[in-house]
Amino acid sequence: MIVELPAHPEYQPPGSFAGPDHPMRKLTRAMAFGEPWTSHDAERVATIFDGLAAEWSERHVDLTKAAPVLDAIERGRPPLDASWIELGSGTGAGTRLLDGLARQQISVDLSEQMLAHAPSGLAPKVRADSSRLPFAADSADVILLINMLLFPNEVDRVLRPGGHVVWVNTLGDQTPIHLLPADVAVALPGDWIGVASQAGTGLWAVLERG
Repeated sequence: MIVELPAHPEYQPPGSFAGPDHPMRKLTRAMAFGEPWTSHDAERVATIFDGLAAEWSERHVDLTKAAPVLDAIERGRPPLDASWIELGSGTGAGTRLLDGLARQQISVDLSEQMLAHAPSGLAPKVRADSSRLPFAADSADVILLINMLLFPNEVDRVLRPGGHVVWVNTLGDQTPIHLLPADVAVALPGDWIGVASQAGTGLWAVLERG
């Protein structure tokens, strides 16, 4: 069961950007609901994001895009005195926001260039395919995904019992990599409870194994 909280007072609906026929939207649903992730998929996605890294690194953490992450932390209340792993960490927007909040964090991305352009010294950076994470089972208390593909079985494997998943789409249903919180809960193995809401131009959910 997911409890929908009132939207943040400063929430604003996102403008039109990526509809349901967007290629990344289709890939997102396919990966979440059991389609195989191939080496071709990995190479294609890595190439796309390698090409975006320099441009993305020139942007600071926009307050509107940061809002759903910060609201998820404030109202969703995932544990901060905990071990966090961010999947799809990109050029480090989430890393910067978590700095000084989470007790421990690790940033993971498939794209070598995204990690190269991410800040150094804030968190260990690991280049890895999130369909096959280089972490032992039960390694993390919290897994953070900001505009990131969901690989449910790996999230389930790496997350400790009682762990939390923080899911953020910074452009809500206009985010290219988008799933509704209810879809995330259905895709993850087991039963999940949590809260969800909207802030900035985005949506967020904090889910816990029920």
